[in-house]
Amino acid sequence: MEISILNQAGEATGKKIKLNAEIFGIEPNDHAIYLDVKQFLANNRQGTAKAKQRSENAHSTRKLGRQKGGGGARPGDLKSPVRVGGGTIFGPVPRDYSFKLNHKLKQLARRSALSLRAKQKEIIVLDTLTFDAPKTKAMVEVLNNLKIAGKKVLFVMPEVNPVVMKSANNIERTNVTTVNELNTYSIMNSNAVVMLVDSVKAIEATLA
Repeated sequence: MEISILNQAGEATGKKIKLNAEIFGIEPNDHAIYLDVKQFLANNRQGTAKAKQRSENAHSTRKLGRQKGGGGARPGDLKSPVRVGGGTIFGPVPRDYSFKLNHKLKQLARRSALSLRAKQKEIIVLDTLTFDAPKTKAMVEVLNNLKIAGKKVLFVMPEVNPVVMKSANNIERTNVTTVNELNTYSIMNSNAVVMLVDSVKAIEATLA
């Protein structure tokens, strides 16, 4: 698959880049994508929800009524879960939601996500992306030139670029990542993936 290389102005440079079919042209594996996205979301859960159990409640253990003759069930203390302010039955406790996936499966998921975006013609390749200084206005101009303003956009840089990242910080639904931090969730959570030529080469070197 060949894609035309554009510049920041959204104009064709006359050059084309051939995408590796092993990464951008496979049949997407939906289940691999599902597992990788599920792991990403699970690993980002704090898992700090906590409710006090009966034994952790600070109420007195004094029995509130007599054992028999009250006309109802045998009364317990104020810690009883059936009383207002009592302990919580089967309440949440801190836990770790993370789980592991096979490395090859995660690579398959990323290749599947990239192939899906390529199949839907949602990958844009730029020759360069440079700004003189961090300016939101400059990034908005690039989005307008590429006709992707208002969409969920993911910029994939070959390495950390503080100027580009700061320029995109204040733009809603626009994210910037690097090849090393690229994950299946960020690819699937975007409607357009913008890469540099060097980014494509780095991805192919990592996932080929």
